[in-house]
Amino acid sequence: MSTPEISAREAEVLALLGEHLSNAEIAARLFISVRTVESHVSSLLRKLALPDRRALARTAAERARPPRRGRPAPALPAPLTTFVGRVGERRDLAEAIRGHRLVTVVGAGGVGKTRLALAVAARAADDFADGVWFVDLVPLTEPGRVGAAVAAAVGVGERPGGDLDDAVSDALADRRALLVLDNCEHVRDGVAPFLERLLTACPRLHVVVTSRARLMVPFERTFPLPPLSLDGGEDSEAAALFLERASAVGPPPGTSVGEEVAAVCERLGGMALAIELAAARWSTLGPDGLMAGLADQLRVLTGGSRADDRHRSVRAVLDWSHGLLDPQDRALLRRVSVFVAPFTPEAATEVAGFDPLDAAAVVDGLGRLAEQSLLTVTPSAAGTRYHALETIRQYGAEHLAAAGEKDRVRARHLRWCLDRAAELEEAGGADWRTRFDAVAEDLRAALTGAADLPGHRADAHRLALSMGGLAFTRTLLGESQQRYVQAAELADEGPPAAAALRSAAAVAGCRSLDGDSYRLRHWAALAAERAGDGPAAARDLADAAVVAYRFSTSFADPPSTGEVAAVLARARELADDSPASLAALALAEAAVTADAFGALQGDPDNPAQETVASARHAVDLARKTGDPVAESAALDALSAAQCWTGDSFASAEAARRRIEILDGVPPSPAATHELMDALAMAAATAIGVGDLPRARRWGTRMADHPLLSEAGHHATSWLLVANAFAGEVEGVLAGAARFLDAWRQNGRLRSRSLGPAAAAVAMVHGLRGDADARAQWLEVIDRAGPGDDHRLGYGAVFDALLLLHHGDAEAALERLAPEPERVWKWVCWVWLHWYTALRAEAAVLADRADARELVEAAGAMVVGDPVATAQVERARALLDGDVPGVLATAAAFEAAGCRYQEARTLVLARGAHRAAGEAAFTALGLAPGT
Repeated sequence: MSTPEISAREAEVLALLGEHLSNAEIAARLFISVRTVESHVSSLLRKLALPDRRALARTAAERARPPRRGRPAPALPAPLTTFVGRVGERRDLAEAIRGHRLVTVVGAGGVGKTRLALAVAARAADDFADGVWFVDLVPLTEPGRVGAAVAAAVGVGERPGGDLDDAVSDALADRRALLVLDNCEHVRDGVAPFLERLLTACPRLHVVVTSRARLMVPFERTFPLPPLSLDGGEDSEAAALFLERASAVGPPPGTSVGEEVAAVCERLGGMALAIELAAARWSTLGPDGLMAGLADQLRVLTGGSRADDRHRSVRAVLDWSHGLLDPQDRALLRRVSVFVAPFTPEAATEVAGFDPLDAAAVVDGLGRLAEQSLLTVTPSAAGTRYHALETIRQYGAEHLAAAGEKDRVRARHLRWCLDRAAELEEAGGADWRTRFDAVAEDLRAALTGAADLPGHRADAHRLALSMGGLAFTRTLLGESQQRYVQAAELADEGPPAAAALRSAAAVAGCRSLDGDSYRLRHWAALAAERAGDGPAAARDLADAAVVAYRFSTSFADPPSTGEVAAVLARARELADDSPASLAALALAEAAVTADAFGALQGDPDNPAQETVASARHAVDLARKTGDPVAESAALDALSAAQCWTGDSFASAEAARRRIEILDGVPPSPAATHELMDALAMAAATAIGVGDLPRARRWGTRMADHPLLSEAGHHATSWLLVANAFAGEVEGVLAGAARFLDAWRQNGRLRSRSLGPAAAAVAMVHGLRGDADARAQWLEVIDRAGPGDDHRLGYGAVFDALLLLHHGDAEAALERLAPEPERVWKWVCWVWLHWYTALRAEAAVLADRADARELVEAAGAMVVGDPVATAQVERARALLDGDVPGVLATAAAFEAAGCRYQEARTLVLARGAHRAAGEAAFTALGLAPGT
């Protein structure tokens, strides 16, 4: 980092100034005196001609900043053959892309739209510094999955509480980037609205679309692509392409056949795909064979009211190629057209291997079809796979229908998909995701067509259920919810429909879409009631009422108290005396009765103990059912009721039991949703009783949960709080970066769990002496968490802790002025012990007349809390002037995993101990306390 003007020692000092360390901290870090540090700072100001210490810090940060990464390489498929011709079109399309944000390259199938778009995108990459991506829409069978395909290409994941379309918009919002969406014609209804939203949200994004028809949106610039030029005969672009491709599969045709080549190209109408298919046969058929076969096929397909000249040319080539096949290969080509994704010979045998084809004929036929360019060979680690271009798939599908085999082949494909889904349900291992992705589009395609397949509605229902579970395992939660709803629609009876809707409701809960979960449970109740299963309907309605209570803060439009009461009343009417019904009703009554709502709102006249008794009864009944998810939900109600009565330790114990009960339960949607909530509540309640090691352990499990990988703000929230209290500064700073990125990408949502996390980070920056970073995080608090929560609860705790660190006991006491009992418990119960202990300490340090009274009251309140008890004992020792007593609390803080308060104890002991405390703060990455 040094330069000729700056010495090595000055360079070290400058680097530490960039970390915003004080002179004393720098001196301790470098083992030099404070006076020497001051001398180096003065020298640096002079040598660098800078006005003050802040300017030195900025200079150090700029020197330490890593070099900017180079622009990302275009994420485009690597062409396997050279691009021939299209000089004018390449120039014009590049100009259109620069001047317009959406350009649609329109032309018939096989005309060369994809190759042109890829060639131009590769050349234009320098104009798009933030990336170029290619998205192949061929595998899609549903217009609504366009956003999912783009998200996969760009590398954007799903997020709780939102969808992939919004995630893509957020990820590309400020990027100068180019998207190439290929083969859009079959999903135009999905592409057009998706792009309208995307381009509105991403003002620097440009998009190139290839399609057989324009999207018909007002902001679209259409770029019609004609066939290859035939001008020049033997020297035309079409002839050049033919010669290049023919040379790749055999001896070059030579100059003597130029006229024949030109004639073939002219008969093919200049269509790139047709030319390439014909060129591939040149070495085996020669010019005479090509011309003879081609002439016959063109006569058959001439004219037609639905096809223009170019369409007829593509069909002519395909019909000609098809005509060269023997009957068995024709049957194979039309039968494998049902595969959307690359398929194996074994898969082709299962679907296409019936009269006149046996297994050997299928395998041999695949090779012959690949040789004739009707199938593409794709080697992979799992073996050879084959893939038909979309045009050929559509062509094969027409012949499948004409041969009367459509329903039979689709039924065999459906059974193949059911078998693959069953294998995936039983399988595991590191390659599971790859195996799922390899067949997912076929499963989706089979499901799309299966509902209308005669006699196979039950199979479609089974496949939809399987897809719901598989998509959940793949963390495609939006699709999982969709598939479970689809399974309910395909069910012929009420009970299967209701079961599918319950799974959909659980997935919605995992996505933090609890309004959806509430509605889906209502629909499940309706399905059960129509089937005559009143008790099941009662349980679904009771569960809906519980969702309205437990997760009300995530509803976009929460149901009213009256609506929930009506739901519960109907549940009572339909219930029977079975253990499951009794448990469901007991939990709902504990959650949503007037008593529970009154306790929740802090009504001092409300008999909260009755709510605790009701919750205990619900726990007992749920345990008798043997359902760990139901027991955990009942324990959550008990935990909440106990905290309202002020029994924080019982609340934390109930939350801990939830984790024990759910550990080892298979990860179904319902169990996973319950576990995610249990981890959050266990971490929060552990913080509330000073159990920082457990809070950090459960917070880490949340942060590492795969379903929360894209929701870093929710996943890391309680871990940030626990680490901040513990003094684990590096963990806070690392988690803060993930929190902030996820919160911004997920629409800057408000939540009760987000405000405390942001306040914890702001406090840590304050403890580090970084005023600028603290100011930024104070803004996040205002936007991420409800204002009253910050003012009365966690905000007072974190602000007071910071003020005490900097020696301003009077300001801290003012921040903690309200009596603990006056603070709304729903806001503050997690923070109550911290609030009370800090208030006692502030009173002692501010020499308040009632300090001893506050210390004694606090001591009685926090008994059993290791951190708060040690803090109160330290305050009592400070009040008594008992330095050994002060020092004795350091061991208690160390045992409780609270390194921050351990270091602060040494500072408060003053004298010779103060230097050791300041060194401990420095080791933690914090500024010295006062």
